[in-house]
Amino acid sequence: MKSIVNTSFLLFFFLFLFLVSQSAFAARKTINPRNPCKRMVLYYHDLLLNANGTDVENSTSAAVTNPSKVGGNYAFGKLIVFDDPVTKDENLHSPPVAKAQGFYVYDMKTDFTTWFAYSLIFNSTEHKGTLNIVGADLMMEKTRDLSVVGGTGDFFMARGIATLTTQAFEGIKYFRLKMDVKLYECY
Repeated sequence: MKSIVNTSFLLFFFLFLFLVSQSAFAARKTINPRNPCKRMVLYYHDLLLNANGTDVENSTSAAVTNPSKVGGNYAFGKLIVFDDPVTKDENLHSPPVAKAQGFYVYDMKTDFTTWFAYSLIFNSTEHKGTLNIVGADLMMEKTRDLSVVGGTGDFFMARGIATLTTQAFEGIKYFRLKMDVKLYECY
């Protein structure tokens, strides 16, 4: 009797493991890099507050730390916090479709690179919700990929890539990035 119970238990246990493993494989999605489930091209505009603080009304970002002396001329350690407009075209004065809120820090002692962490906040008739983006911005490269690590609302649990291209650069005062956002997981 005891061996029948043990055999039945083992049979049910292995059947359970088989069913769980099959459902995990069935839930796995195939991601095609050429065919994102959603794609948006947006323009990120950053207007940094000048060093003497006289352009407060027009600025959308501010340095909250000074660069360390360790990084030489590459602003190593400088932290910028931003609340920047995001538009559908290159014009800074176009109506914003989202806000980019977050920070970037200069993180290399031998070149100009930053590490970004921000949310794109959408609140329009077209989209509502957020996309969360993080990653290294190797500014001297023509294009850079940052990770889309999640989202809310219309972008619930989205994942993908935001490819950045510098469109305009006016010293430390203003820059514009083209963001080609490709989502590969959409729910």
